[in-house]
Amino acid sequence: MEGETSWFTDHFDDIGREIPEISEFEPFSEMCDEGSKENSLVSLDAILPDELLERILAYLPVASIFRAGCVCKRWREIVNSKKLNVLSQKPWYYMFTSSDDPIGYAYDPILRKWYGVDLPCIETSNWFIASSCGLVCFMDNDSRSQLFVCNPITKAYKKLEEPPGLRYSDYSALAISVDRVSHNYTITIAKSKQVPGNFFQWDLSIHVYDSETMTWVTSATEMFTGWRGGDESVICDGILYFLIYSTGGGMRWPDRHGLVMYDLSSRSSHGMLIRTFIPVPCSLTCGRLMNLKDKLVMVGGIGKQDRPDIIKGIGIWVLDRKEWREVARMPHKFFQGFGEFDEVFASSGTDDLIYIQSYGAPALLVFDMNLKQWKWSQKCPVTKRFPLQLFSGFCFEPRLETAP
Repeated sequence: MEGETSWFTDHFDDIGREIPEISEFEPFSEMCDEGSKENSLVSLDAILPDELLERILAYLPVASIFRAGCVCKRWREIVNSKKLNVLSQKPWYYMFTSSDDPIGYAYDPILRKWYGVDLPCIETSNWFIASSCGLVCFMDNDSRSQLFVCNPITKAYKKLEEPPGLRYSDYSALAISVDRVSHNYTITIAKSKQVPGNFFQWDLSIHVYDSETMTWVTSATEMFTGWRGGDESVICDGILYFLIYSTGGGMRWPDRHGLVMYDLSSRSSHGMLIRTFIPVPCSLTCGRLMNLKDKLVMVGGIGKQDRPDIIKGIGIWVLDRKEWREVARMPHKFFQGFGEFDEVFASSGTDDLIYIQSYGAPALLVFDMNLKQWKWSQKCPVTKRFPLQLFSGFCFEPRLETAP
């Protein structure tokens, strides 16, 4: 990691805005050697139908597509037409570089470049964030009543109506799932609030938003004893998963965390979601859930045997029929490469890539699930300016055709 000292940055100021008009290419022509006879060469662009040109541009990385829109008026119109169905791209990672302001850089793993991207709607970097298939959902961290869905590449966004239930909850977990064909999306918020005067009992409610009907429904309400909700959840193949945390004293460390799943398509006779409990694979200092090709993946901090609250490494597991299967453990040289690593950290992913980041430094590690390969990203063009400066981020798919 220390050897990678160079980086490239571009500011995507034109992303989400129409590319300014540029004059058409003039056909290239040259004089023939024989007399004054002129031989005009026809531009290849002039003979390509729009449909074929769209298919060619769709193979480019997203950053290159926007640059291609500056070539000529015709290409600009195709890029801005929203008909361009870009082929599947490697997920990007947006890293916040301020503890307060929502500013930062987005990392493109294909070109290995960082881009300055302005996010719409979000006001501070500590908002709740969830993403799926090119869309990102933001929810404020105060009243938990402001919700926006946006495409961070095109800057298109939509403000949702306030969700039902408690406005102020002790813990909230946000998740979004986008249908890749219809582009309809489902958003869930799991709210957890302590029962007054009883630390061991917590009220839980799950609220579901359907973009097709544009309505919220409260799909589950129940009381947990000895467990509380948190801020970690994800939707995989129509099932909502979220982590819960023990509130009981004297519990063994392997029992300090648990996983709860709700099938969003299944209801009890009372119309409520049915809960299933799944234990975690080992004692965890923290857990991060993500959807990789409709498979639930968890990245967790592994505690020391004699001090379970101290992290000794990081593991990756896939849930297979309610059983955890270990996929990989971070090699010690990469774990040391972060420098000082807290027991909690940021991690998110989609498709085949998982990003892992320490809150205390801008270093970013990438794990490829297909290749089983660990690799540092190109260095982020920001340095730590003061000891308490925090860094966080989220993963998203760069897509042009998905709109809220």
